[in-house]
Amino acid sequence: MGILYSIGTVSQPRVSIILPALSEEATIGNVIDEIPRQALAQNGYDVSILVVDGNSPDRTREIAEEKGAQVIIEPRKGKGRAMQTAFQAVDADFVFMLDADYTYPATYIPEMLDLLRDGSKVVIGSRLKGKIEKGAMSRLNIIGNHLLTLMANILHQGKTSDLCTGFWGLRREVLKDLKLSADGFDFEANLFIQISRRGHSIAHVPITYRRRPTKQKLNSLKDGFKIGWKLIRDRFIRQ
Repeated sequence: MGILYSIGTVSQPRVSIILPALSEEATIGNVIDEIPRQALAQNGYDVSILVVDGNSPDRTREIAEEKGAQVIIEPRKGKGRAMQTAFQAVDADFVFMLDADYTYPATYIPEMLDLLRDGSKVVIGSRLKGKIEKGAMSRLNIIGNHLLTLMANILHQGKTSDLCTGFWGLRREVLKDLKLSADGFDFEANLFIQISRRGHSIAHVPITYRRRPTKQKLNSLKDGFKIGWKLIRDRFIRQ
């Protein structure tokens, strides 16, 4: 394990885990509980959890705080806005983001962290290289995700196995160099484009994608077209 040095002292590598959330009182507690905080701490990491709440009308914030997470309220709508706020707020050597709906198992974080620690700049939890539980994604969504991933790789000369995954890990130097503009579910496309333009390769960890226990917020067709348009538009407009 790498050791980071501050002025005259040895400091623990810091890991920040970001959970964007909107009305996730049914799942946020399970997601936080599943984060292997104790195992990471035993391996020498200083771990913090940040929930960016979209002004939920339910008990999402209260449950997150009871579980030991820091909570930031982002009143503006959209996952992209929430993540921009979170990225500006965190100060860590390794930063992870995953959805708060309990579809992405947080138990993969140590494996992803090992890749970042060993030199990878970016790592994703890949649903399309892993296993998708029955009922977790419709056939139309699976086809759409494969097509959007192919489009992203062709247009932006990058290499990802799952463009729309909500499970990412980044090193500090990558995070601080990003210029993100997406406000909604096109955030992951925006993130991929920025990473590809800076020449960072993406490591992949196959994951099991679980069925969401609550109602899906994403509109498959509307958001799919929005993501596709962003891929096309940003191919010709530099940010």
